[in-house]
Amino acid sequence: MSSRKGRAEPGAQPPARAGQSLDAAFTEVVSLIEQARQRAYLAVNTELVGLYWRIGGYISAKLAAAEWGEAVVDRLARHLARVLPGQRGYTRRNLFRMRQFFEAYDGDEKVTALLTQLPWTHNLIILTQSKRAEEREFYLRMAVQERWSSRELERQFRLAAFEKAVLTPPIVSPALTQIHGEAAAVAFKDAYALEFLGLSAHHSEADLHRGLLGQLRTFLTELGRDFCFVASEFPLQVGGRDFALDLLFFHRGLNCLVAIELKVDRFEPEHLGKLNFYLEALDRDVKKPHENPAIGLLLCASKDSEVVEYALSRTLSPALVAQYQTQLPDRRLLAAKLHEFYVLNAPEVPAALGAPKARRKRREEA
Repeated sequence: MSSRKGRAEPGAQPPARAGQSLDAAFTEVVSLIEQARQRAYLAVNTELVGLYWRIGGYISAKLAAAEWGEAVVDRLARHLARVLPGQRGYTRRNLFRMRQFFEAYDGDEKVTALLTQLPWTHNLIILTQSKRAEEREFYLRMAVQERWSSRELERQFRLAAFEKAVLTPPIVSPALTQIHGEAAAVAFKDAYALEFLGLSAHHSEADLHRGLLGQLRTFLTELGRDFCFVASEFPLQVGGRDFALDLLFFHRGLNCLVAIELKVDRFEPEHLGKLNFYLEALDRDVKKPHENPAIGLLLCASKDSEVVEYALSRTLSPALVAQYQTQLPDRRLLAAKLHEFYVLNAPEVPAALGAPKARRKRREEA
């Protein structure tokens, strides 16, 4: 029998460091177990979704060729229940869902690559609640990118995230895209849903600030996966005076600080002056040499888009203005507006999801 001395197992971790405490060593072992479980889960999910895709394709081909009628699918479901009594998920309804799943994405290679990256539950939510191919693609990409839970995915449908992304792209300063590129505009929204705060109609800035800190995890989900919290009331000293920035975040993808100033009233052009001042202070005194210039976000209770556009057009700072919403939007109203948009711009819609500049141009022309 050959000796294995000096040979490491595939994927093996280095031995525990000398002097390492038992608690630290045990923590490392737990981490190894959790990593293996996650890899196993991903492998199982990939195979399961792939299986449902293949079953859906098989049923679709049989029905399309008129070899089977819908009654045969009923018989298949009963047969599977009889020969695989311990297997769940192969009811008549689910078999037809698999067929719908296959037919919805068949031939779209850029989208099918995303399907196995999401659990079957996520795929079902997107499949059953989306009305258009572009909408399905939007939620697939966002769910993968942001790692939404099924509960958060359901929430994004209630918030009409797709409709808002198409109809109301964020209004940003020219400097934002010049400094950080077009990807920077995609990282932000025109409106942020804060319905989870339960704010009263007459809330104060302190109420808003306190609520965001109390629900920071949910707020980070609403902002986006790449946002990291840095501080509240971040101190800035300029000359002999002290200032406090409402909220400071860091965006990993853009590699920059993001300053958020809160306003519980309507946006006014003069609000930008203070934000620009804070951005200058961050870039001079806080930003590290390897980081990009800071971005400023004014989060207001309401705004006039034309006023915002005028105010941002001359500013030299990478900034944008968004509003926060304390209640869920009217999805039916947004759906009607989206239908009208499709009627007018049907050939351009796919590009609308990935080209902020084109979306802004169409809005200006309208």
